[in-house]
Amino acid sequence: MKKEAHVCPPWLSWLLINPIRSLSQNPRKTLQRFIREGDTVLDAGCGPGYFTTVMAELVGENGLVIAADIQEWMLENVRKRVERAGLPGRVRLHLAQADRLNIPLDHVDFALAFWMAHEVPDKGRFFSEILLCLKPGGTLLLAEPKIHIRENNFRGIVEAARKAGFITARPVPVRLSRAVIFHKSGSP
Repeated sequence: MKKEAHVCPPWLSWLLINPIRSLSQNPRKTLQRFIREGDTVLDAGCGPGYFTTVMAELVGENGLVIAADIQEWMLENVRKRVERAGLPGRVRLHLAQADRLNIPLDHVDFALAFWMAHEVPDKGRFFSEILLCLKPGGTLLLAEPKIHIRENNFRGIVEAARKAGFITARPVPVRLSRAVIFHKSGSP
């Protein structure tokens, strides 16, 4: 019998988009050092879109955000948030499968996996797919919640990304999180 992947239930998503969250995790402060105007970025496991709208602002009119999630309900929330912000042309919603992202290859500048990689059943496949969709020199910000992902578990997730082919993992400060930035080899 196949074990079902653990995912954030829709009824809990209000915690992820609660305005109070920005007091401790400001999306703009977290992402502005990694995203440039005109970039194509991936919000993997975007949930209700806490980071998606800010990513759409940061990529500007010529950029694109691919908001990927396995739950249609979450993507519908993202669509509504992006429309309210007046940024629908900058965001492409992508329904992923539980075991595959299926993102077009080799065109993403930056990918974000925020507080979700621990829910992925096959981390090796997940990181391999992100690596394939990144341009040479592209980056991945991986962040996991300190509250329930212990240091040794986080090291295991980081190791899965390294085994998939990511290089140059270095810690980055993200409040309430264990976080690292990875790079894909090659020059942009």
